[in-house]
Amino acid sequence: MGKAILAIDQGTTSSRALVFDIDGNQLGLGQHELTQHFPNNGWVEHDADEIWSTTLASCQAAMIAANIQTADILCIGITNQRESTVIWDRSTGNPIHMAIVWQDRRTSDYCAALKRQQDTISDIQDKTGLLLDPYFSATKIRWILDNVPDARARANRGELAFGTIDSWLLWKLTGGKSHFTDATNASRTMLFNIRSQCWDEDLLTLFEVPASVLPEVKDCSAAFGTTESSHFGAPIPITGMIGDQQSAAFGQGCFQQGMAKSTYGTGSFLLLNTGTDVLNSQNQLLSTVAYRLNGEPTYAIEGSIFMAGATMQWIRDGLKLIEDAADSEALAEQSRNDLSVYLIPAFTGLGAPYWDPDARGALLGMTRDTGIKEVVTAALMSVCYQTKDLVEAIAADGAQLSTLRVDGGMVKNNYLLQKLADVLDAEVHRPAITETTALGAAYMAGLHQGVFDSLDAIAAKWRLERAFTPQRDEDWRSRQYAGWQDGVARIRSQR
Repeated sequence: MGKAILAIDQGTTSSRALVFDIDGNQLGLGQHELTQHFPNNGWVEHDADEIWSTTLASCQAAMIAANIQTADILCIGITNQRESTVIWDRSTGNPIHMAIVWQDRRTSDYCAALKRQQDTISDIQDKTGLLLDPYFSATKIRWILDNVPDARARANRGELAFGTIDSWLLWKLTGGKSHFTDATNASRTMLFNIRSQCWDEDLLTLFEVPASVLPEVKDCSAAFGTTESSHFGAPIPITGMIGDQQSAAFGQGCFQQGMAKSTYGTGSFLLLNTGTDVLNSQNQLLSTVAYRLNGEPTYAIEGSIFMAGATMQWIRDGLKLIEDAADSEALAEQSRNDLSVYLIPAFTGLGAPYWDPDARGALLGMTRDTGIKEVVTAALMSVCYQTKDLVEAIAADGAQLSTLRVDGGMVKNNYLLQKLADVLDAEVHRPAITETTALGAAYMAGLHQGVFDSLDAIAAKWRLERAFTPQRDEDWRSRQYAGWQDGVARIRSQR
């Protein structure tokens, strides 16, 4: 009888897999970095075959690290970078183009042209909860179909399949037998009506996407298929799929209306549970499906930041100011509390609440004594200020946040979390298990298999490791944030 759950966490910069026991304890980890491709200014691509090969290798490594056999695995849960788009040939399983990553901005001009149609913008937001932006999958699908020779004709003949990364991995794991997605990933395509919970014919027509390429949408906890025996030596049921940010919220136990989490990975994403209500933001936030169980969706409001951990990766690999991201904490501790240097990391535009695809990054406020530690600290502080932007927008929409649960690779940095509490004037809670994205996928898979009998049982597993409380006064907070807002205003494309 199985005694563990395998969770696939396919992200923007790496493919990872973790093995958890039925109490949520991590038993093993496998991870492989993913090559980033930047063929043009503002374009970001991945090799879909590399996504698959690194994912499979990570799964095998995680099982070895956990010292378990295939027979020990009860089920598999998948969580993934959202919006990133793959189109492949149904007969061969070969991608027809590189995967277009969520960060990619190549469809900015097309989106700008559509934005001149106010009724269209309102219709998109009302149906999908999203704002018209290159971030989402719909315009990426259209671009591939229009730019790969014969792709549109092949799609119309039913020869091609589209998927976000969850669907692509599911297809590969099952040997092409399963073409499904879940409601959370579907809700990020800009083609899915989150109110009626189905693909929207009007949006398919608008974005010129043939329905024949789309996967079937299921609950997050469902029977998605079984793996080919060749992958792990025996078939394993796949019973959970959920987008990475929703998975992190699920792993954090954010099941009650008003509970919020923020994940600090490549980007940063703040989700606040809004229950059964779709909250139409008036402040450039997104409404999305938090999870769907037994056909019933729970919704969330979300703010998306494009550059968080990716900013520190740039500091490390691009500028070579540090050798390891962990080095940033010691450097930042040496910096002044009233740092007047601001890094605006708009390398691929600004996300929420600005949604400015043409904004570009800047380093502002430098003086003669500005050095490495100031630039590194400014990079860390940019994460805090961008989160503050989201919290201000949430407050303007009528929701209040007093406590924030955090996760992701960056939350190991105590300096970052203390400054986050200071800037937000709110408690920041780091859980005992910070691998909450993978954990959420494991919980989803386990729910379907009967490992967990309720959301309450899952919520009871959450444990606090450390709480960070505000230590700076309102004068400091207002002064520092005003400097950030001034910097953002300077680099906006539409002022």
